[in-house]
Amino acid sequence: MEIRVLGPLVAQLDRTSVVPSAAKPRQVLALLALHAGQVVTVSTLLDELWGDAPPRTAPATLQTYIRQLRRMLASALGPAAVRGPKDVLCTRYGGYALDVAHAGDAVEFQQLSVAGQMALREGATREASQLLHQALGLWRGPALADVQIGRALEIEVVRLEETRLGALDARIEADMRLGRHALLLGELTALAAQHPLHETVHAQLMLALYRCGRPSHALSAYQRLRTSLIRELALEPSMRLQRLHQAILQADPALESPDPPAVGGDDWSTLPLTAASA
Repeated sequence: MEIRVLGPLVAQLDRTSVVPSAAKPRQVLALLALHAGQVVTVSTLLDELWGDAPPRTAPATLQTYIRQLRRMLASALGPAAVRGPKDVLCTRYGGYALDVAHAGDAVEFQQLSVAGQMALREGATREASQLLHQALGLWRGPALADVQIGRALEIEVVRLEETRLGALDARIEADMRLGRHALLLGELTALAAQHPLHETVHAQLMLALYRCGRPSHALSAYQRLRTSLIRELALEPSMRLQRLHQAILQADPALESPDPPAVGGDDWSTLPLTAASA
């Protein structure tokens, strides 16, 4: 069974979609898909579907949704299948589970992301860039873009988005180390606009602008970040960002190249620029 959640929900058996069109059965399938191979409790499913105000008929209605999903599975499996719909969407003590042979795109993304960030820490920059590009290429849009989101799914979507941002920060850092700052300018400008409090993105944008011969634009990016942090959080940029700002003002030679600077200097190209907030 193919499961993809990094974008619109995809669940297929032998290229036949088993994603229901109705909103609530689709929510049930999405939550089971995100926890493929694990039991999702009835209480978690009820909370996802109805929150604090479930109707008295909620448990029976949930069972109806499970039956609808199994009918779709039965149709996709066909009469000659070795496994039946109850073997795929299993009843377990306290809940239900999807029994699938292959990990979904969220698991694949996590594995590639972890491997890429480990390669970056170990100095294998080109490998890190390739792994992280591959990981981020699995995303087809916002996670579960076509699914109604309740409390349980909201937690999962936020977790996936934070993981994506972490992988994106690392991928851009790897590409910066490879000297691709000019190619990154458009992407970083858009990201800074989307995430006005994200220090890592702004630091990367500042460095890319400086290396492209636009120090005044780099300083303007810092001032926009500082204004946003003070207005929204009553915080100054971190010392790391302040040092980068000063280095740009002083035209520090360490900023000129992705190569590591001399021992004792600030290594702006190979050390991660930690965000104060996302």
